[in-house]
Amino acid sequence: MAYKNQQEFIHALEKAGELIRITTYVDPHLEIAEITDRISKTKNGGKALLFENTGYGFPVLMNAYGSEKRMCMALGVNHLDDVANEIESLFKLLTKPKESIIDKLNLLPKLGQFASWMPKVRNGRGECQEVILAEPDITKLPVITCWPKDGGPFITLPVIHTKDPHTNTRNVGMYRMQVFGPTLTGMHWHKHKVSAKHFAEYKKMGKRMPVAVALGGDPVYAYSATAPLPENVDEYMLAGFLRKKKVELVKCITQPDIEVPADADFVIEGYVEPGEDLIWEGPFGDHTGYYSLPDWYPRFHITAITHRKNAVYPATIVGIPPQEDAWLGKATERIFLAPIKMTMVPEIIDMDMPIEGVFHNLVITQIQKDYAGQGQKVMNAMWGAGQMMFNKILVLADAGVKIQDYGDLARYVFKNLDVANDVVFSNGPMDVLDHSCSKMGFGGKMCIDGTTKMIEESEEQNHFSSAQVKTRLSAADFKQFPEISAVNLSLLDQGINCLLLSVRKNRIGHIRDLHQSVCAAIESMEMVKMVLYVEHTIDPGNLPVALWRFCNNLDPKRDQFLYSRPARTETGKTFNCLGLDGTIKTKEFDNFQRDWPNIIVAADQTIDAVDKKWDQLGLGPFIPSPSLSFKHQVYGDEAVAQ
Repeated sequence: MAYKNQQEFIHALEKAGELIRITTYVDPHLEIAEITDRISKTKNGGKALLFENTGYGFPVLMNAYGSEKRMCMALGVNHLDDVANEIESLFKLLTKPKESIIDKLNLLPKLGQFASWMPKVRNGRGECQEVILAEPDITKLPVITCWPKDGGPFITLPVIHTKDPHTNTRNVGMYRMQVFGPTLTGMHWHKHKVSAKHFAEYKKMGKRMPVAVALGGDPVYAYSATAPLPENVDEYMLAGFLRKKKVELVKCITQPDIEVPADADFVIEGYVEPGEDLIWEGPFGDHTGYYSLPDWYPRFHITAITHRKNAVYPATIVGIPPQEDAWLGKATERIFLAPIKMTMVPEIIDMDMPIEGVFHNLVITQIQKDYAGQGQKVMNAMWGAGQMMFNKILVLADAGVKIQDYGDLARYVFKNLDVANDVVFSNGPMDVLDHSCSKMGFGGKMCIDGTTKMIEESEEQNHFSSAQVKTRLSAADFKQFPEISAVNLSLLDQGINCLLLSVRKNRIGHIRDLHQSVCAAIESMEMVKMVLYVEHTIDPGNLPVALWRFCNNLDPKRDQFLYSRPARTETGKTFNCLGLDGTIKTKEFDNFQRDWPNIIVAADQTIDAVDKKWDQLGLGPFIPSPSLSFKHQVYGDEAVAQ
């Protein structure tokens, strides 16, 4: 369904019992983020929050997309899979052979629907231009500061409009914007993004680049801005398809070459000057759960700010998962399953992106396997599919297991896995936010092929079965290694041949040497196929946290080491065990030359301030700060780990 504006969405959330109004004063500097972090980590993502007393002239809407129910409400569907099913049905209808005039006539209504989804530029001004600030000043908006080491306040849900200077093709994206002054922000577009390509063309031409930023309006706009669409597909066509009504656009007042949604709450107009010096932007507590560190980005100069009457400022926070952005990612996972299946990977059955993988780090793909080598074929196709090129760890399974049941999935994958032959390593483009790479934006990838192997793929003649091991591992087996601070054997008890070890690293090559020593010294290690090494500050028994830290800190190709020797419990067979180093990397021990970021936690003063006003907020029983569970994992007090 289409919402007339953001206010109608807010009313729908409230009617559904999905919104809490907070009338007590809450400071946009850190306090709003701390309260939202507490709520978003409760069962099912908590409620949407409308902060009505911010010290500014506008309320702030937070956590609006932060549950499956609210994400479905934003997209106007009952289930997230509904969109993919509709896309698949449309594709089949359009590609079906048309053998008669009746078949062709039956297609006309559907073609008419396509036309009704295309965006339309209307004459005159829109509701987003009901109020025009005579002197634009972004500091008059309640722009939130999320985390204590952030470089400043950031606009976190901006729908940013740019155009290709040659073709006039529009791009709608979402890139954070740090506020530096009344008319100046940063424009944080990464080099892989379409807006950055537009900027590169303006630089070649030596021409000023017009930009407009919309905030609010129909909630589907913010989702569409995050969607991984091909460059030639207008995001507002996707928005029209999702809302079943075309998006009405109006021309900006000071940047008339750019059109924005008429129903937006705010529009920030301006430009980027191609010949101007870049600005030092950041740090920023990012969706990985770590700070993204400062770097040079373009300056955005504000020429106008307009808004509707009774506007509401929408924002979000990102940080240690789970957060609201997990549901935006889940919507993308479900919606874009159909296009991936229909255009690139026809054998795909399902896909899952666990929260602990923060989107790009970990992707699970289920395929219909019919021939040897099909897993490698899918691997190459996935890593070549748009933003899937940033994927770090790809896990493949076939139709023999439900991939959303992580316990069954892990048992199935490890049963089928020969770590010497079924784990493939590669290099390629990585997300700029991936701090584990030795070089920014380029690093290692890993594909774990957990599908049932065909006879051509089998290494049975020398493949060791860990099921033959009779003795069990115990924590006492590791006492001989004082650097191991904790052991998680629980996966082995569940039939999953994987072990997690927390290690205090203290020398060059420590984890590699330790892996060799552990595998050589402990005979019962023959029941283990893979060892995941994490920091000594991490409890390996807390799997969600341990896997989140592990996936972030691993460059698979650089940080892997295979131990191999003749098996002692099965004559003529080879015992292989893959070690993966998910610890922090340093110059001292790892020759790692980049700064390593800290994880994101709230400041003690902010936690205390929110604790004291909790009873006034109307949020129910007291919820302690999630940051308290992570304070002992932080290295120093700055955004860079020390």
